[in-house]
Amino acid sequence: MLVLGIETSCDETAVALYDSEMGLLAHRLYSQVELHAEYGGVVPELAARDHIRKLVPLINELITSTSLALPDLDGVAYTTGPGLSGALLVGASLGRSLAWGLGIPAIGVHHMEGHLLAPMLEDDKPDYPFLALLVSGGHTLLADVAGVGRYTILGESLDDAVGEAFDKAAKLLGLGYPGGPAIAQAAESGTPDRFTFPRPMTDRPGLDFSYSGLKTFTLTTASKHELDEQTVADIALAFQEAATDSLVIKCRRAIKQTGHYALVVAGGVGANQSLRSKLAALAKKENSKVYFPRPEFCTDNGAMIAQIGCLRLQGGESDPLAVGVRPRWRLSELEQPGV
Repeated sequence: MLVLGIETSCDETAVALYDSEMGLLAHRLYSQVELHAEYGGVVPELAARDHIRKLVPLINELITSTSLALPDLDGVAYTTGPGLSGALLVGASLGRSLAWGLGIPAIGVHHMEGHLLAPMLEDDKPDYPFLALLVSGGHTLLADVAGVGRYTILGESLDDAVGEAFDKAAKLLGLGYPGGPAIAQAAESGTPDRFTFPRPMTDRPGLDFSYSGLKTFTLTTASKHELDEQTVADIALAFQEAATDSLVIKCRRAIKQTGHYALVVAGGVGANQSLRSKLAALAKKENSKVYFPRPEFCTDNGAMIAQIGCLRLQGGESDPLAVGVRPRWRLSELEQPGV
C-alpha cells in the first residue's frame, strides 16, 4: 500500500510517501521558523496561511522526486490533531479532498502517535512493549507502548511542555526562537555550577512533569544579574541541565516501574544532545537500550504521519467524507487498528 502523509499541525509543512513493503520512499519539509521568529513564537493565523501557500507545491515536488504519480496512491493520511485548528484544517481538507478525487481511502492521524512510533522508520527499531518519552513544544509525556494504538500514559506535564519551557527561557534571555537550539548553543560556552536550578517534581514520587516553576526560576535569576554574554550562557546551561535532568530522573523511574528493556525518545527536544547523552548513559547503567529517531524525524514530519496512516488503513480504518479536526485529542482515546 502506497500512502501520502501530510503534516500541518503547527509550523512545519511536511509530506511523505510511505510504502507498506518498501518503507519510506521520499519526504519533504518546509519550516516556518523564520516567519514566526520575529514574534518569538508561532502565530496561528500566519501558520495556517503559510500552509495554504506551501502544501500543494510541496506535494508536487515530492511526487516529482519519484517515478510515481498521484494515481499510484492507495491512500492519504493527514494529521487531524492535536494542534492548531486552522493549520490542521489546511492539511485535513486538502488530504481528504485529494483522496476523494482519486477514489481512495483517507485517514486522520494523531500527531503524538506519529511521534511515538517515529523510531519505527529506522532500521534499528524496538520490539513491543517499550517505554516512550515524548518531548516537544506542545507535549511532555511518558507512555507504555504495547503496540499500535495501545498506549498507557504513565506521566505527563501538569503545565508547560518542556519544549515550551525552552522557548520561554530563550525569550527571557534574548536568545531568539526556536528556544531549544538557541539554549543548547548558548549552553555550550556556559560555566558549569555557576547557577543551580531546581529539578522540578523530582522530590516526590510519580512520573508527572512540571516546567512552569523552572521558567519562573529562570526569570528570577536573570533579573538579578547583568545579562552579558557569559551570564546568559551560564543561565542557559543551568536551565538545560535542570530540564534534561528531570526528564532522565523520570525515565529511570519508569524503567524500574515497568521493567521494559527499550526506551524510545521522540519529539523536537529529543534532538537535544545533552538529553541524548544522559539517556544513553542511563540506558547503559540500567542495562536497557534507548532509541532515537534521526534528528529530521524528531521534529514534525510527514514520514511519521504516512507510516501511521498506512498501518491504520491496512487495519481497515478510513475517514468519512466530512472534514474534521481535533485540536485537543488525548492519546489514550486511540484504539488499536482493526478494533
